[in-house]
Amino acid sequence: MGLTNHFPALILAILLGISFLSPILFRWVRKASAPALLLSLFLALVMAVYLLIQTTQVGEFSYYMGGWPPPWGIELKINLIRAYMLIVVLAVSLWIMVYALKDLEHELKTDVLGWYYTLYALVVASMAGMALTNDLFNLFVLMEICAISACAIISIKEDRACLEASFKYLILSAMGTGCFLLGVAMVYMVTGHMNYDLVNEYLPVAVEQYPNNMFAASALFIVAFGTKAALFPLHVWLPDAHASAPSPSSAMLSGLVIKIYAFGLFIVFYQIFPRSLLDSIPLNEIILWLSSMGIMFGSIFAMVQVDLKKMLAYSSIGQIGYVFLGIGLDDTIAMTGGFYHLLVHAIMKSMLFMCAGVIIYTTGIRQIKQLGGIGQVLPITMIAFTIGSASMIGIPGTGGLISKWYLALGALEIGRPIFVVIILASSLLNAIYYMPIIVNAFMQQEEFAYEVKAVPRQMLIPLIIGMIAIVFLGVFSRPVIVLLENGLQLFF
Repeated sequence: MGLTNHFPALILAILLGISFLSPILFRWVRKASAPALLLSLFLALVMAVYLLIQTTQVGEFSYYMGGWPPPWGIELKINLIRAYMLIVVLAVSLWIMVYALKDLEHELKTDVLGWYYTLYALVVASMAGMALTNDLFNLFVLMEICAISACAIISIKEDRACLEASFKYLILSAMGTGCFLLGVAMVYMVTGHMNYDLVNEYLPVAVEQYPNNMFAASALFIVAFGTKAALFPLHVWLPDAHASAPSPSSAMLSGLVIKIYAFGLFIVFYQIFPRSLLDSIPLNEIILWLSSMGIMFGSIFAMVQVDLKKMLAYSSIGQIGYVFLGIGLDDTIAMTGGFYHLLVHAIMKSMLFMCAGVIIYTTGIRQIKQLGGIGQVLPITMIAFTIGSASMIGIPGTGGLISKWYLALGALEIGRPIFVVIILASSLLNAIYYMPIIVNAFMQQEEFAYEVKAVPRQMLIPLIIGMIAIVFLGVFSRPVIVLLENGLQLFF
């Protein structure tokens, strides 16, 4: 076998390897620790792009760890949707880390930076593994690694708010993990397998013979993934965690971590569960209404916030609802919109948290009412904030419009126009709490009243990249849409 055949395992090995080496490098060759992490993320991204290209040429394929096929060995599976998710995780995490290298010097103590790099690499490695694994038990292990590492990149700031938020996150995440593990146990009880494909093969009979087991397992999976992805009303840990964490951690949590659990729910529903189970109990209907409430209430809660980062955190509750809405509508067009929103929101919300980080770095301000006139002194930052906000609202020329358009088309195709109304109403609510910030930042006649430090170039370049990406995804959306449409055909 050639080296390229081992890329699925090598991606995980590189990320786990750099997580182990980062504290050592930071202690002995400090200047090499950050470049080593960036290089590892870049190499993993290159391999992921190669896997996507290979998948478009040969179709879905599997990699068996150690050469052992299931049910005895661990299987990693690559198809278009998994490769897409893998690239989103690696590309966005690399982009965030470029920004983080400078911002972390301001937010963290110097002696913990090496440990932050370790935790960051572990979060990325666990998310990459969740995108690739084809085994329920390994999914459980990777979810635990992701949850613990995510809690740590919040608490590493060491102030009281971060410790309290990370503890709340840890408790609720542990409850979600417990629900997931119990659901896996109930599935294993009636099938005798953990591999996705083997479970899917045996579940149709299990549903007929043990329907209550499978009903309970499906409910446990919804609670587990809903808690970890902050699906309303299981979102209560998110606002404090995202608002109090260092800005790069906030970007990672909101941009990627909650998305990977939405992806996990999609895999359980459409690769593991047989169609007979989805048709026999209203799983999709439950997801539809929970996501709809999240879309509306997340926006309403965001409207009344006075802290900028907390407003962005509540906004994430509404935005993750769009991804779940695509899953719940159970339609290829809607799901294409949901997965497109997964990418677009990862970029625009990460960029908005970066903008908040720049504002805090240069002025120390977090209160929305104090941002009047800030566009005069931080023009690039506030232009980036404007473009990100425009995409959140769904203004033409931004990626946010494309995802909402496909979600609305999917809702109309299955005869559920009420969800189109919800999408339109949430866009209006987004405009209500984003537009005043933008107007006050640029239109206020008075000079900005606070002292402003110079913005490091290393923090501005990622914002420029984010602006370009959002506009590009709004104008040239077709290649990604075609990829998603082709990839989703495997599940319908």
